[in-house]
Amino acid sequence: MKLTQAVIDKGRINTEKKADFIAWDGDLPGFGLRIREGGSRNYVIQYKIGVQNRRMTIGSTKTLTLEQARKAAKKHLGSVANGEDPQGEKHAVRATATETFGAVAGRFLEYQTKRLRLSTYNATKLYLMDRCKRLHGLKIEDVTRREISSVLGTIASHNGPVAADRARSALSALFSWAVGAGLVESNPVIGANKHSGMTSRDRVLKDEELAAVWLALGDDDYGRIIKLLILTGQRRNEIADLRRGEICDRAIELPGERTKNHRPHIVPLSDAAYGLIEDRLGDDGERDLLFGKGSGGFSGFSKSKAELDTKLKGIAPWQLHDIRRSVATGMAEIGIEPHIIEAVLNHVSGHRAGVAGVYNRAVYLEPKTAALNRWAHHIGVVAAEASGDNVERLHKRTAG
Repeated sequence: MKLTQAVIDKGRINTEKKADFIAWDGDLPGFGLRIREGGSRNYVIQYKIGVQNRRMTIGSTKTLTLEQARKAAKKHLGSVANGEDPQGEKHAVRATATETFGAVAGRFLEYQTKRLRLSTYNATKLYLMDRCKRLHGLKIEDVTRREISSVLGTIASHNGPVAADRARSALSALFSWAVGAGLVESNPVIGANKHSGMTSRDRVLKDEELAAVWLALGDDDYGRIIKLLILTGQRRNEIADLRRGEICDRAIELPGERTKNHRPHIVPLSDAAYGLIEDRLGDDGERDLLFGKGSGGFSGFSKSKAELDTKLKGIAPWQLHDIRRSVATGMAEIGIEPHIIEAVLNHVSGHRAGVAGVYNRAVYLEPKTAALNRWAHHIGVVAAEASGDNVERLHKRTAG
């Protein structure tokens, strides 16, 4: 039959007592009006893709006139003649509507679960799921460089430029993965400005900054680990994964498989450093590790560092590895000789590099002990001064 607005408005269509009936238009093949038992009336088109029939709803008679519906039908049927599939495209749009940034970020993190170190995974999760939360409701393909730059700017203001650059790296990794997964065509992070002009080798915490960090730390695992890093200058994981069996005669004895250069390393412990672990040296019957829970050492660095940063006001952005560099610089400033500092840090460079490093296997145990005791006293003094105590500073030439 020929569909007219008058016929549709007056409801003069014989549904032949069917619960779902389509009145096809005699003027435009493939276009019709679908009437359901409940009374709904919607314009539809029907066409074939290969051997498959497709049926697509254009809209309701309540919102579209017949003329509007026929115009839309002609457009869609014309696209079919050009080899397109409007119903398939509609389903694709519905599917991608669920591909929000938040949903894709969750899938990306699931993909990375066993590919990233736990600390790296936790940091990535913090930036994507917390710091970039305002992006979560956007469709992934609608996230532009402007959106990225705005979020990074907010992070830089609230958490510092280093945090913003780390968030930028996490976002770039996410979008690179999304490009490979066919979810987006390009990475919008490319070209977004970095916020920190500081390289990882630049930052050295001053005495007053180290004191502020020291005083802000608690007596939990994280607090003890960071204090040990300040007192010994060792690498983060060397302390975070410390075992009872590695403590001998008031010194840490690291096996080669636990050091970056694969050389065994002895770290004498000052009274202050030993006091941080003394109560943990008893056998608990299950774990040899001093810090953390379960089968691994401490791993909650990202969250704990973020909480620590909220307590520190007026201190430029810094990262944990800066402590190691700060210890080396601070030791030099109080007069400890470079080759002793390198021995304390287990560096194979400078005085211990090249041919000299091959023949000089001395562990410098006694001078390392004196140096670390002197450094611990120095830290005690600056922390005491920062807290308001009156403590006399050691003269540079009294030890080491």
